[in-house]
Amino acid sequence: MKELRKNVLCKIVVAATFFVVPLSLSLALPALAAQQEAKPAPKAGDASASKPPSPAPASPAKDSNGGKQYSGMYTFLKEGEYVQLTVEDAGQVTGFISRYDEGGSEKGAFVDQFFKTGKLEDNKLSFTTKPSNDLWFEFSGTAQRGEGQNPGDDAYYVLKGTLTENTTGPDKKVSSRHQDVTFKMFPQEADSAPAAKN
Repeated sequence: MKELRKNVLCKIVVAATFFVVPLSLSLALPALAAQQEAKPAPKAGDASASKPPSPAPASPAKDSNGGKQYSGMYTFLKEGEYVQLTVEDAGQVTGFISRYDEGGSEKGAFVDQFFKTGKLEDNKLSFTTKPSNDLWFEFSGTAQRGEGQNPGDDAYYVLKGTLTENTTGPDKKVSSRHQDVTFKMFPQEADSAPAAKN
């Protein structure tokens, strides 16, 4: 019987070691870490005593949407003209410019010039349109927040940068005209509008 009590007592001690030691360590470690992080108070007359601690540097926030929030319709050069922009997966950008034709056979009519290439990296945007009547556009700049206060407001996002208008002349030489531009996103209807009831 004495041997049985000794064996049971031994098992209790071993079990207690496996449960009590980890428990006490888990309770003691946070207090130890807090002591390590605590810094002594600055001494009187120390120059750093009057300075508040500087905030940690802000790390650039990764865009969880992959830039898709910039998808939408933006103003272009003239009233009635616009840029339609869609940010796809992996920063690929598709879209088109809808503008008045001022040169070719369709003078005065709307011409849609689709993007030949387009890319968005972080907020850096670039696209090039396919030519129409020997004219094409290149944009290089940023997609960023504008003056709109709420999502869906006019100019909530803007495309800001340099637009290059390229023209191929009769002699097959390309001439380019650059201009700084800001294209504003058109207002959008709220996605959460209640559905119409029958």
